Amino acid sequence: MIDAGGIVALPTDSSYALVCHLDDKGAVDRLRRIRGIDDRHHLTLLCRDLSEIGTYARVDNRQYRLLKAVTPGPYTFILEATREVPRRLSHPSRKTIGLRVPGHAIAQALLAELGQPLLGTTLMLPGSDLPLNDADEIRVALQKQVELVVDGGGCSLLPTSVVDLTGDAPLVLREGLGDVAIFA
Repeated sequence: MIDAGGIVALPTDSSYALVCHLDDKGAVDRLRRIRGIDDRHHLTLLCRDLSEIGTYARVDNRQYRLLKAVTPGPYTFILEATREVPRRLSHPSRKTIGLRVPGHAIAQALLAELGQPLLGTTLMLPGSDLPLNDADEIRVALQKQVELVVDGGGCSLLPTSVVDLTGDAPLVLREGLGDVAIFA
């Protein structure tokens, strides 16, 4: 389904996420419409491991040590994008990308099966402050907009913690499920 341009709602170690194929412009546009976000909102590459992150982001030794300490886990990191990231996916003015290594078994299994990252975003609908965390609710809300809802049981109501690693020191942009004390 993903290779054919489908959008999937899948559980992660924080909340459910909407994911699609990295290189499918049509699916990316649909994902943005479902979420009600524009191209200034970072989408996130869900990667299998840290070696995959290095393909899509420039990571220095300091950043790598931080990433290694908390991944896999409920964190999204803003990093400088490499040329491997399609221009339309990186932040238009900053050339950055959100990256994460989820710790959820279902997300990891799907990433392993595909053999490449997925592009995703927290499953928060326009006008909502909390992500959807129940597969049945997601099916009802998005039945005509996504191709598949993977039922992995209930997830947290908290999205990932988002940490910008592009500056001299980590900057917490959103405090979510992941403990941000390590970045102080």
